[in-house]
Amino acid sequence: MADEVGAPRGGTAVAALLTCAMAFSMMQLFLLGALGPRLVGESGLSRTELGLTTTAGFGAAALLSPVAGRLVDRVGPRRCTVALLVLAAAALALIGAAPGPAVLLAAVTLGGLPQALANPATNKLILAVFPPQRRGAVTGWKQSGVQLGAFAAGLPLSLLAAGVGWRGAVWAARVLPADGPPAGAGAPVAAVPRTVGRLALFSLFLGCGVASVNTYLALFGTQRLGLSATLAAVPVAVLGLAGIAGRVGWSRTADRDGRAEALPALLALGAVGAALLLAAAVRLYPLVWPGAVAVGVFAVAANAVSMVLVIRSSPPGRAGRASALVSAGFFAGFAVGPPLFAQAVAAAGYGPGWLLVAAEFAAASAVTAAPALRRAKAVAA
Repeated sequence: MADEVGAPRGGTAVAALLTCAMAFSMMQLFLLGALGPRLVGESGLSRTELGLTTTAGFGAAALLSPVAGRLVDRVGPRRCTVALLVLAAAALALIGAAPGPAVLLAAVTLGGLPQALANPATNKLILAVFPPQRRGAVTGWKQSGVQLGAFAAGLPLSLLAAGVGWRGAVWAARVLPADGPPAGAGAPVAAVPRTVGRLALFSLFLGCGVASVNTYLALFGTQRLGLSATLAAVPVAVLGLAGIAGRVGWSRTADRDGRAEALPALLALGAVGAALLLAAAVRLYPLVWPGAVAVGVFAVAANAVSMVLVIRSSPPGRAGRASALVSAGFFAGFAVGPPLFAQAVAAAGYGPGWLLVAAEFAAASAVTAAPALRRAKAVAA
């Protein structure tokens, strides 16, 4: 794939830049989470309006992902990475200047475009710059950028840091290989393999569960477990750290001995156990800690492994489009998962809400389990 864009150079610098690009693409949503109490308390935003920001951002990302994937394949990943960083900065600036809910929702919707560009552009650059034996590890590190963005958003000067950081990242984009000439409109389009469609459905169910945990874990701690607001935020941080370790570790494993095809189903099954631990924490509250760790190690890491599979199975010249389809499924899950969880909690409490999350992870596992079993039987034969 190295011929899709110019000659590779500065592999370590490229890996760092890809990680930063993933962090900035999601920064706005983590920032809104960190500023949520202030937005509700000082800006007159209702809890419902604050919740709509997640739906608006990820809904826009899901709708725009197919277009973004075609754009990356057409004009090149370096140009799209620079556009991603500029658009993310514009969305952050609008959030900082928003006088009310309407502008805030518009800013978050604009932020859906850099989210949609992120995986197609970064995956295509990985194909261009890194040899096959390094792609799994680099994919894990760049996917961990999402969790790094969550930590950065919690800093007191996060808006300032984001404003300075995107300029530095755009300047550093010079280390990326130059894009080749735009693909012709009449160029033949390779069919997207069935694996990509299956991973998109897997990512839909996975996104529903992960988004519900991300959105409501801290609130669960204060409302049901009796934790202070400060202590309730700690499981979220623990989840983030576990997610970084899980994404890096499992992505490395996915590149060894053909294990990648079996991992999504196994990781989603582990995520079922994590959700059951959270459900059990309703009666035995210390279980929230291993539950949070397990969500990071299994559920959050499963998204990175799915990207390893996308990179490995993408047709020549169509890595952007394939990545976008899988990302669209994940973003759609993020858009619909939290409202479903909220309805379950309102109707029956947090226990059934976490059981719903367990069912979503089980559905994700089922989507990819059958192909993995067929492959295992074929290898054994």
